[in-house]
Amino acid sequence: MSRLGNHKNKWLFGVIAAVTISTVSLLEGRSNDPYKDIVGVWTVCDGETNVKMRRYTNAECDGMLRTSLVKYGNGILECIAVPVSQNQHAAFTSFAYNVGVPSFCKSSLVKKLNAGDYEGACRGMMAWTYAGGKYVQGLANRREVEVRLCLKGST
Repeated sequence: MSRLGNHKNKWLFGVIAAVTISTVSLLEGRSNDPYKDIVGVWTVCDGETNVKMRRYTNAECDGMLRTSLVKYGNGILECIAVPVSQNQHAAFTSFAYNVGVPSFCKSSLVKKLNAGDYEGACRGMMAWTYAGGKYVQGLANRREVEVRLCLKGST
């Protein structure tokens, strides 16, 4: 296991995460046309919220996903103080892509992770299955996949 947070080419791990979790991030489904998500935010492709009201090509969606996963993959490394495996990094990147880096970094699961409770951190993602105060089965499904991926890399 490498300490991704100290790697001098952190962007590379974002690319690895993009390849590893592109399937995970697609669990909510791709829409090439903008739509309002469950809380009313205009969204497109695989969860992008910087939306122009037009149809997007699959190539555009793929490019936005790669760019975002590098951004989110690097972002989470700023608040992770312990070594994580590639699977853990990918799972946490997918999670942060969905909830945002600030929410990830402020979460109790990061506190558990940085205290060395890898399993507790992985399982902690299951608490995030609500949107707009309502339970969302699609989020629960996504979290189950993220947790399974995360636990594959537990120490």
